[in-house]
Amino acid sequence: MTAPRRSAPAFALTAALLLVPLTACGPGTGAGTDAGTRDAAGYPRTVDDCGRDVTVDSPPQRAVSLNQGATEILLSLGLADRMAGTATWTDPVAEGLEAANADVPRLADNAPSFERVLAEEPDFVAASFQGTLGEGGVAPREDFERLGVPVYLSPTECGKTDSGEDGAREEPLTMDAVHTEVRDLARVFGVEERGEELVADLQGRIEAATADVDASGTTLLYWFANAESPYMAGCCGAPGIITEAVGARNVFDDTRDEWPQINWETVAERDPDVLVIGDLTRDSQTAESAAAKIGFLESHPVTRHMDAVENERYVLLSGAALNPSIRTVEGVEQVADALRGFGLAG
Repeated sequence: MTAPRRSAPAFALTAALLLVPLTACGPGTGAGTDAGTRDAAGYPRTVDDCGRDVTVDSPPQRAVSLNQGATEILLSLGLADRMAGTATWTDPVAEGLEAANADVPRLADNAPSFERVLAEEPDFVAASFQGTLGEGGVAPREDFERLGVPVYLSPTECGKTDSGEDGAREEPLTMDAVHTEVRDLARVFGVEERGEELVADLQGRIEAATADVDASGTTLLYWFANAESPYMAGCCGAPGIITEAVGARNVFDDTRDEWPQINWETVAERDPDVLVIGDLTRDSQTAESAAAKIGFLESHPVTRHMDAVENERYVLLSGAALNPSIRTVEGVEQVADALRGFGLAG
């Protein structure tokens, strides 16, 4: 879900990925890098960003990532020393990335101001959500581009419509879009080999997590946040990737809205077998933490008699796992493991 509104067990990256030597050309000073850096071999480079060309003249040295998903890809590619700042977090950083993340300035827990980002003299900006680059977000991408700062938006946002607060999808999201984001960012920074290693790791983890899982006949519901007008997952975002991977069915697969707000009476009528619950550490909506959500479910007269509530079939996921990101893989792993524990894995 778009982080400024609705908005990640954690992403374990192998030590080998984090220890790969960097190939950066020398320290940058924002958009105006020196001639030696501009003449780096293989540059300028262009990537196709949802049909829009994004070109960098040299490997970025002062990148700013405006959402946690983009941040964790850059950290996973071993690029912490080329990052000038991060922002908009729903959860603690992924397991294995703590040391790298500690050296990167956090500009804001939520959306920073345009001026705060520019103060870091960025030479590249990456965002996970269209809302971050729109009204109510940081700034339109055109505002950065007018100042000579290339902006990259995650391809997981490609093709979304404006239906609903968080948009809707005509086609279901797949991990291919996340893999494209990894490869694009690796190309921009000149670390393609690390990008391929990361993609292979993500693919292998999903294969291992689901090899013996068949949850056909099992229904799931995903609740991100908000108790009064809860955001539940529609068919086709990151929860759809998780659902398909384990072979289950989302009880709200009849809506293509990314995160529709659905009343509790309708939730109780659908009566899912398992509740997948966002366990967020931010403070933005009501019922952010899993504890708050479970407390609500077990006390509310409409929800406390649901089968999943009475049998405490809860799966707790980070917000980053429920958003399209490399952390969605840990969502697959945790849901698959929980279904085994519930005896619902086939």
